[in-house]
Amino acid sequence: MENKNTHYLFTSEVVSPGHPDKCADIISDSIVDKLLIGDSKSRVASEVFVAGRHVVIGGEVTSKTNLTTEEYKKIAHDALVKIGYNGNPYFSKQECLHPEEVDVQVLLNRQSPDINQGVDQEDGETGAGDQGIMFGYADCETKNYMPSAITYARMLMEKVYNYALENPQELGVDIKTQVTMDYGCKKNFENSKPQKIDTIVVSAPCVSSMDIETVRELIHKLIDETGLPTNLYDKDNCIIHINPTGKYISHSPLHDSGLTGRKLIVDSFGGYSPIGGGAQSSKDYTKVDRSGLYAARYVAKHIVAAGLATKCVVQISYAIGIARPTSVAVDTYGTVIEGLNDDILSTFVMNNFPLTPNWITNKFNLDKPNQNTFLYADVAARGQVGQPEYPWEQLDQLEIFKELR
Repeated sequence: MENKNTHYLFTSEVVSPGHPDKCADIISDSIVDKLLIGDSKSRVASEVFVAGRHVVIGGEVTSKTNLTTEEYKKIAHDALVKIGYNGNPYFSKQECLHPEEVDVQVLLNRQSPDINQGVDQEDGETGAGDQGIMFGYADCETKNYMPSAITYARMLMEKVYNYALENPQELGVDIKTQVTMDYGCKKNFENSKPQKIDTIVVSAPCVSSMDIETVRELIHKLIDETGLPTNLYDKDNCIIHINPTGKYISHSPLHDSGLTGRKLIVDSFGGYSPIGGGAQSSKDYTKVDRSGLYAARYVAKHIVAAGLATKCVVQISYAIGIARPTSVAVDTYGTVIEGLNDDILSTFVMNNFPLTPNWITNKFNLDKPNQNTFLYADVAARGQVGQPEYPWEQLDQLEIFKELR
């Protein structure tokens, strides 16, 4: 007999653009945007380290967009200001990073010609910029085929972060959220059937003049206004932790260092899926850590959206300098419809989607970031996958997949 009080819990966390690691990602991708907009064939791998009042930009760049050291410094400065570290007078220079205090060091070299000879090939094909494995995931838990815990954690983060931007006299922009879903039992988890939001955690900095009770009351109100699904969120039947250690005033990279690529789970699927291990931010589109993730997510989302399975992970692997993937594997966790199996799906994907760096780039216009479609800096801020307007989130090949039904 099933126990009605059983629980099966799964948790995902999200951080705001103001988190130090995200600051590093956003500066890195602001550089990628600037270089690619000036020269679509730019080759970029520009990691960023932020610590205290220091920003270090290091890595490799080969581009006809010739930026001076001062221009790189301005990109970093402007990115921090846009994030919300814009000289907010309600936080002192000891409590929060102020833009005029930032010292930027630029340590960039040219990309190795040994790598470039395999990437830019004489026949016009583009070889993979590195070896590696990428995973894309989708399930039926939310309308955009993303897992529920990270979806709702993102919604909460965006709500609190946007409030902080609009009300700098109350909150700072270095925010973390976390959501725990209760699936009731393992079988429901395996079949993507969440039962309720069990726990919410929000940590947000406040100005020194606010007391913790006022902060908690404010964020409680923001949680209720976020638009969490009413069939899953009942504020009277949900554990809520707001700034659980108490008042949080000192924040920003001034008090916690940040590094490009340190939030891979936040950037992708919230722990519901394996990850390849390579960061997306800081890299141009020939680096398959970036483009391969987008392609794998695109395929996985189509498989679920076409009704072929309720959840799906797609693994793609590459060898440096080789255009076609070395492998493509589809795993539907046993949720594939009758008459299909993962072998058939894997072969179908291999036969119908080249998944070369050129194919992925052209499909999603990855060499043409701009204000009207997407900017890599915005992707770094909002998550690499799961936002419906991204080119790699479009369901434009559903009919091909539905033919398998």
